[in-house]
Amino acid sequence: MIVRHWMTTRVVSTTKEASVQEAMAVMKRHSIRHLPVLDPEGRLEGWVTDADLRSVLIASMLEELTVQDVMVRSPYTIGPDEALEKAAKLILEKRIGGLPVVSDGRLVGVITVVDILSAFITMLGLMESSSRLDVKLADRGQSLESVTRLLEKSGAEIISVCHLRQFQGEEPIYSFRLKSANWKTSSAAGKGRHPGAVHRSLTSACGAPDDRHPR
Repeated sequence: MIVRHWMTTRVVSTTKEASVQEAMAVMKRHSIRHLPVLDPEGRLEGWVTDADLRSVLIASMLEELTVQDVMVRSPYTIGPDEALEKAAKLILEKRIGGLPVVSDGRLVGVITVVDILSAFITMLGLMESSSRLDVKLADRGQSLESVTRLLEKSGAEIISVCHLRQFQGEEPIYSFRLKSANWKTSSAAGKGRHPGAVHRSLTSACGAPDDRHPR
């Protein structure tokens, strides 16, 4: 996944000459928490957040303060063709809520925590009718492929697979997101078996699935 496919392209922006009150009004009107600051040619000059503006609200009532007085002049940025994971890591490491997306110095979009969360929820299939099955491989010689084959043989359609973080000495745990509709069908070939039947098959073949199955 790349940033271009998930960023917001209809960006609301401001100028460095705008007053603090004007910038806050724009944020309130559009229900946003970040504003890129652009020059007349659309080049990024800064970045301002609702927290930046609120921090000088009282001071702005006593003297004329503009966006230029409070904006971040060299904000962190990301390119439109960068991996979405890179944007997510940067946002997490720097504890920020979003990033301006810049190409050749010009703003082409904005990517926020909400955009990234939406991307990963979609990728994991959480918006679909589905079940979750966590499988712990008790035998380190077993492979993910063997579990996948067993699930497919049982009629399960796999939406996504995640390797859950393990601590030292623990067996690997894989979290499968499976289409729920498949559990409701049946055939002479045994497809579409109930989750309980799949659970018993996995217990026999791989050791007990983790306590968090299925959801």
